[in-house]
Amino acid sequence: MLENQKIRPASVIGPLGEPLTLESLPPPETQRWVARRKAEVVAAVQGGLLTFDEACELYSITLEELASWERAVDRSGMQGLRVTRIQHYRDLYERQLKY
Repeated sequence: MLENQKIRPASVIGPLGEPLTLESLPPPETQRWVARRKAEVVAAVQGGLLTFDEACELYSITLEELASWERAVDRSGMQGLRVTRIQHYRDLYERQLKY
């Protein structure tokens, strides 16, 4: 019976060290995705506050987009989510893989 119940934490630790709850996540109608908001959604998914599918549906983003945010955070932290630095961090990561 417990397997069928969704057990979720009440809050998770956000990218800046603050507690994140469902209420403190970016609003569903968010149009401007700054690095902090992306990182908050990634933290919510990784912490179990939201599932991948719930996050995609709530924010009208694709699985690929959310997965790319997750990869960027894993590789370069919140800085990797900055649009102006994506290519720089991607090149840096690819160079590290070569050596």
